[in-house]
Amino acid sequence: MFTCTGYAATAADARLAPFTFERRDPGPTDVQIDIHYCGVCHSDLHQARNEWRNTVFPCVPGHEIVGIVRAVGTEVTKYSVGDRVGVGCMVDSCRECPSCKAGLEQYCEPGARFTYNSPEADGKGHTFGGYSRQIVVDQDFVLRVPDSIDFAAAAPLLCAGITTWSPLRRWKVGPGQKVGIVGLGGLGHMGVKFAVALGAEVTLFTTSESKVADGKRLGAHRVVISRDSAAMAAEANSFDFILDAVSANHDINAYLACLKLDGTLVQVGAPEDPLPVSVFGLLMKRRSFAGSLIGGIGETQEMLDFCGEHGITCDVEMIRMDEINEAYERMLKSDVKYRFVIDMATLPDAA
Repeated sequence: MFTCTGYAATAADARLAPFTFERRDPGPTDVQIDIHYCGVCHSDLHQARNEWRNTVFPCVPGHEIVGIVRAVGTEVTKYSVGDRVGVGCMVDSCRECPSCKAGLEQYCEPGARFTYNSPEADGKGHTFGGYSRQIVVDQDFVLRVPDSIDFAAAAPLLCAGITTWSPLRRWKVGPGQKVGIVGLGGLGHMGVKFAVALGAEVTLFTTSESKVADGKRLGAHRVVISRDSAAMAAEANSFDFILDAVSANHDINAYLACLKLDGTLVQVGAPEDPLPVSVFGLLMKRRSFAGSLIGGIGETQEMLDFCGEHGITCDVEMIRMDEINEAYERMLKSDVKYRFVIDMATLPDAA
């Protein structure tokens, strides 16, 4: 074991603060990583404040991690000291169930082991995430970050990127398709970038007039203000695919009505309350309403390689580690374009 410094919440109503804990020494197949940057996901806030009622404290959040390999175990073949690597939302899975064997570790039937707030493999304690100096992860759950993309701006690809990439690929979004992206936040802005790069005709749906120009800057061909009922009515029955990245409560039926025959809406935002769905809106046009959770390790690497080839990263705002509590409050107000990233060089040497 070695001593590691991080930032943790010790209770649901506590501010995140410096925290010292123990990490395991690298085993034969482990990679030890010096963390350079860590993205700030809304899930971090939910977990730190126990809003999902399952947090184990102390909680060290962070699952959008990029860094440099510091050491490798004796049986590691995929990585070497000095490599640029990333770690996303998962650090292990059973590897034996049908989902794992299909490269869909996020749907592991016994349950994937997540980067933080999951039981450790040895049953002693729980996992601590990327708001920390270092992390140790099995090589099979480490990703290679292309040299061609900005390191800090690559960090949110490990969650915001793969969460939008996976459904776009699963439903084969590409040229000749009319695609809608609902919401322009951390997820939505990546959805726009990916859908455009995949060759689709992309429309951004947003409630805010102030996001029209930014939507077009990111590549959207059109922007529709979803509060405008006439504008929404004009989009009825016209989309092949819609990706809904909104985590606030909203009227899902307004977007389902925009799908054409056999169109699909995939939900990746996670509203706190259930979304009422009009069944007749599905029946009358044979529409599909689906969900999607992050992505498997193989498709996450595919996404990173695609980003390297096309020069795609997240739009980020860099913060110091000691600014995390204020960043959470700003995130609640959607006061970020479009993802906070922590410079881990600002982490104190000791708690």
